[in-house]
This record gives sequence, C-alpha cells and structure tokens, in this order.
Amino acid sequence: MAIKIYNTYSRQKEEYTPLHPDVTGFYTCGPTVYDYFHIGNARAFIVFDMIRRYFIYRGYRVRYVMNLTDIDDKIIKRANEQGVDSAEIAEKYAAAFFEDIQKLGIRPADVYPRATDHIEEIQALIAKLIEKGVAYESGGDVFYDVAKFPAYASLSGKNLDQLQSGARIAVDERKHNPLDFVLWKAAKPGEPKWPSPWGEGRPGWHIECSAMSMRYLGETFDIHAGGQDLIFPHHENEIAQSSAATGKEFARYWLHNGFLDIRGEKMSKSLGNFITVRELTKQYSAAVVRLFFMQKHYRSPVDFTEEGLQAARASSRRLTEAWRKITAAAGDALPLASADEAGAAKAFVETVFRLQRDIQTAMDDDFNTPAAVGKLFDLVREANRFIDSGVSSEEERRAVATVLAHMEGYDSFLGVIDHSAGDVDSERVGKVLDTILHLRSQLRQEKNFALADRIRDELAASGVIIEDSPEGPKWRWKN
Repeated sequence: MAIKIYNTYSRQKEEYTPLHPDVTGFYTCGPTVYDYFHIGNARAFIVFDMIRRYFIYRGYRVRYVMNLTDIDDKIIKRANEQGVDSAEIAEKYAAAFFEDIQKLGIRPADVYPRATDHIEEIQALIAKLIEKGVAYESGGDVFYDVAKFPAYASLSGKNLDQLQSGARIAVDERKHNPLDFVLWKAAKPGEPKWPSPWGEGRPGWHIECSAMSMRYLGETFDIHAGGQDLIFPHHENEIAQSSAATGKEFARYWLHNGFLDIRGEKMSKSLGNFITVRELTKQYSAAVVRLFFMQKHYRSPVDFTEEGLQAARASSRRLTEAWRKITAAAGDALPLASADEAGAAKAFVETVFRLQRDIQTAMDDDFNTPAAVGKLFDLVREANRFIDSGVSSEEERRAVATVLAHMEGYDSFLGVIDHSAGDVDSERVGKVLDTILHLRSQLRQEKNFALADRIRDELAASGVIIEDSPEGPKWRWKN
C-alpha cells in the first residue's frame, strides 16, 4: 500500500510518488534563533521528524533540510535590547536549539542551512526575479510584484480583494500593490548589512527559504512542511517567488501541522502560559512529550494541559515497561519471518502480524498516529498475555522476539518508548539533580565554595557533569 498525504495545496489526500525514485527531498521551516523555542514550535519539529522517520521505515531514502533564520527583525531587536551583536544572539540560540531538539529525541537534519551563509544565492535569486520583470527596486528595497503571479494565494485559498483591502490600512507608497512583499531590505543604522546591486542591506524572510531549499533540494522537490501559521504569507510567498524564477512547480506536497493551545487559549507571554521546551524537558522525557503529540493527528489542533501530559507519562511508562518485559522474554531469539514458522504459537504470531498491518495502514493514511498508537497498545496487551501464560520453548521465544522487532520498528518513527530509562526513573533522577544544583547555587552564594566544589566532584565521580553558565548551572551525563 502506498503512503497517502494530505496536500494543503490540493486540499485532498494524494498518493505519494517521489520526484526521483532514489531520494525524497524534504524541506521544513526551522527556527528564527532569537529565543528558546516553545512547545508550539516543538510540535512542528516532532511531527515532521516522525514523518521523515516513517518514510525511512518504509524504505525511502530521505534528504531532510531544515533552515535556521539567523538574520531577522526579532534577532536584531533582541541584540539591541542586550547591547550585543546580532550574530551573538543567533549563535547563542542556535546552540540552544540543537540542545533542545536532542532532548526531544529529534533526529538531526541532513543540512541546517543558515541565511547568512547564503547571501550570494539569495541575491542571485532576487536578480533573476528582477530580470523576469516580477520584482522591482524602490527606495533601496526590492519588492516582489504579486500582480505578476496569477496563481498567488492558491495555497491558502485567500480572497485577494479582501487581502488588498486589509493591506491598504498600512499603505506603503513605494509598493505597486499593497500585497507586494520585500525581497531585499535597505540597510538601517546599526543593522547587519551586505553589499548588493541595490545597495547595502539584508534579505527578506521569504526569499531566504526559497534560495536555501532550492540550493539543497533542487528547483522542484517533494515535500515542504511547516506550521499552519506559515501557510500565509510565508509559504504563499515562497511559491510565488520560486515558481516565477524557475517556471517550474516549487514543492509537490505541502504539509502543515495544526495549532497548539494552552488550556484552550493561545500561548502568549502576556497570558503567562508561554512554555519553552527547555522548561518542559526538565519535567518530562522525550518519550512522554512525543507520545502526547502522537495521540493527536498532526493536522488536528492540540490543547496542551498538565493532565494530558500526566496521562502521556503513564502511557509511556506502560509501553516502556512492556518493552523491557518483552526484551527479557525474547532473550537472544531471532524473530519469525511469518506465522507459518510459529508452531504452537501460530495464533499469537498471526495476531502480531495483523496488528503490524493495521499500524502500517494507519500510518500510510496521512500518518494517522492516534490509530497507530492505539494498535501499538493492543500489541502490548497481547504480548503481555502471551508472556504471562509462560514462555519456555524456542518457538515461543521467537514469537516474543517478533513482537520486539515490530515494537522497535514502530518506535523508530514514533519515539514513544523511553529506551534510556533502564531500571531507573530518569524523570525523577532529573528532578533530584535539579534540586542538588539549586542547593549548590545557594552554597556558592553563601561563599561556601569548598562544599559546592565537593558536590560537583562527587557528582562527576558518579558520571554527572556540572557546567556553570551565565544562565545558571546545568548538568549532563558524562560521555
């Protein structure tokens, strides 16, 4: 059975067929590195990590590209607030991003292009758009002429007349059309800038993604992904400028994950419900956070609650405990290739293979993780019953090994089993260590450095490394 994907552009499910049979080109919009990323961002990163890994599970070779926006108004504003260079802000939060996605069990992308490393490609793309007559210079800025692209707003389905009426509220006399968007911004005092044919300045946000995605995946590639909030104007503008430049289809499948609310409200610092991944992962493991999101379809909205996280924690523990039990019962036995090899355990193995088909059917249907997770729990329940009835013969151990092989295959894309937990509760260990670090900080404030250093040294001897930083002490396991 082929994988079917809901394509935002066509507004229907389509059978996935890669442009090139040997590789799937997959681009997803990454972070603007001016702050620690929050749980709304985390949903997108986890969802598209899962989809990428499912393609690999199904035998596809995937080239996965995620950009880092390292020059942007928000970065410049944060740098000015702190009195530092914008590159320093970008580097700090890019490093934090990589730390935090590791905590979420997200597999690194094949390429993480940064906008500031691709100024030459960005300028070449802008020059091509000017040459084709779909972009124009005005007052040191370069704008894209939306009227020259008849298919504009096809992705979002928005009404252009209504958009133009709204845009006229803030009129910019330099534009031909209120909807025209900036490709190159003229330099302002104190901002980062690069020389260009249109004067010193910096790129606009939308053109960065077009230039970088085509640089690493080609003028046409398979999948472009991001949150629903990026459909308009970001992805709409990417399509317009990329297709106008090349005369080709830009991305063939557009995937967008649903919104996230906090107890029914939009996440906002002003409402006091803004939660960073850095804060969240102090309390919950990657497996718990991932399972919380996998229990909802990626296109559906999610209401983020403490009760939901606690339920996901309990469910993840059930899966993890079952995985340990199944691992112990299987021993070093090899899995069975079919139920015909199972002998007396044939009925059980037939159930295992049926559930395996059910899970794949669910995932092939636009990555229906709620259905797949439900079937995974069915598999665990059947395995527990079988093991509890007694496993003694080689064929019974091989039957259990078959379950184990399937479970680990599913977890290769779901990531909902805590393989690192071992025989200890890693979340509780983390809380204990955070408490110790807090007490150590108090000792340092009281200038009791001898005892503070002793705590650090004894933790190091136990395999826990303490690192003091401007943001406070951090701990990590010794490599």
